[in-house]
Amino acid sequence: MSFALDVLPTRKLAGFGRSSWSECRLAAVENVDELGQLFARCRDERMQLAFRGSGRSYGDAALLSKGVVVDLTRMSQITAWDPATGIIEAGPGLTIEGLWRHVLPHGYWPAVVPGTMRPTLGGCLAMNIHGKNNFRAGPIGDHVLDFDLLSIDGQSFRCSRTEHPELFHAAISGLGLLGAITRVRLQTKRIESNVLRVRAAAASALSGMFELFEERLPSADYFVGWIDCTAGGGALGRGQTHDAQYVSREEDPGVHATLGTGTQATLPSTVFGVPFRWLPTLMRPFANTLGTRLINTAKYYHARWTASEQPFFQSHVGFAFLFDHMPNWDLGLAPYGLVQFQVFAPEAEARFVFREVIARSRAAGLPAYLGVMKRHRPDSFLLTHGVDGYSLALDYRMTRTNHKELQSLLRELVDLVLDHDGKFYFAKDSVLTPNDTLRVHGAERLEHFFEHKRRLDPDCLIESELSRRVFAGISGSVGAELLAERP
Repeated sequence: MSFALDVLPTRKLAGFGRSSWSECRLAAVENVDELGQLFARCRDERMQLAFRGSGRSYGDAALLSKGVVVDLTRMSQITAWDPATGIIEAGPGLTIEGLWRHVLPHGYWPAVVPGTMRPTLGGCLAMNIHGKNNFRAGPIGDHVLDFDLLSIDGQSFRCSRTEHPELFHAAISGLGLLGAITRVRLQTKRIESNVLRVRAAAASALSGMFELFEERLPSADYFVGWIDCTAGGGALGRGQTHDAQYVSREEDPGVHATLGTGTQATLPSTVFGVPFRWLPTLMRPFANTLGTRLINTAKYYHARWTASEQPFFQSHVGFAFLFDHMPNWDLGLAPYGLVQFQVFAPEAEARFVFREVIARSRAAGLPAYLGVMKRHRPDSFLLTHGVDGYSLALDYRMTRTNHKELQSLLRELVDLVLDHDGKFYFAKDSVLTPNDTLRVHGAERLEHFFEHKRRLDPDCLIESELSRRVFAGISGSVGAELLAERP
């Protein structure tokens, strides 16, 4: 295939939150040869490019105005699978859904999954995604055995912990800025049952939420907290938790005794008898502070009244992929979408930071509509967001009138988090600046990353709206000098 850049179709693309948009030239490739041809054309015409999978990053990570966005979703073939070891090899366009559907009948599950099954493997590695089991399993990068990286000049590197190990740890979490991941070999998790054993509990305030984490985490394989960020006073930070454990073959309830996709493949199609496809329209009247407060209050009291020490069984899909229960839920937030803001705080700082974030948002009249809390552990990747502590992911709705106030609030919260040694996750960011990036990762770590960037992409042809925003002035051939000038 010959790529004529000037006739590529132009599309208005959005981040998953639908609050970031760009007019982009879109090029879909089906194999490594086509990708190499596109790289060559971009080099010849000095055209910048970015990579895109399913577009599940909330902000501007897969957008590039005045450039080419390369769609890798067609490179989704599974090229090797060993049911004896659980090792799978696939293209970067394979989704988490495609992965679990392939491995589950053989008694395996992806070791790490995000809250939706739609992201691609290439995107998952670029962002080093984490899940509800990060405290135990780490990010997805901890389960990657090796991958192939194609640089903009056409060189291919086999990267592992023993072969190009520094590049391995830089490209995983590297936002796709060092080249295209064209093949991934991944270790999956052996399981014995289609279901998890789940316990629910209610916390009347943020302090109780932390107590539940501390009490139940040691025995859990997965743990997540759902926080009502509209509640104030003594109920600030109230919510519910769900912890889950793998089920052994002997403990499996009879109806789920056989591994397979049948009990996993279909998420519920209705809620209270209402088809999910209707919900984006029906939820719009509630997509405001009052409506969200009513819904959150109802959810909290339902959790409080029904919470029991008696566990229940839930499919892996049902537990892991809550955001896929309602297709196109983001349309309910049209036309301005949402901004997700995920805070990572060390264990010693998390209680204060999370309380301040929730309280300041309420005081500004901009409470988050959803709060999700998880426990984390550090990892060895270069641009890691991992901490020995907790994260709090918050969804803020954008409206026609609150843009300036919301940006001001988020800037205030960024400074709060950074003042307490916190971090952020690029897949869910839309507000960080270069100075923030320097404070999060430090000059030495960033310079190490840009050493790889200058070697593999000296002309900075691989960019994105995200990298332009968070690395402006600290990328490219002058990165070392600019970093040296900053405190």
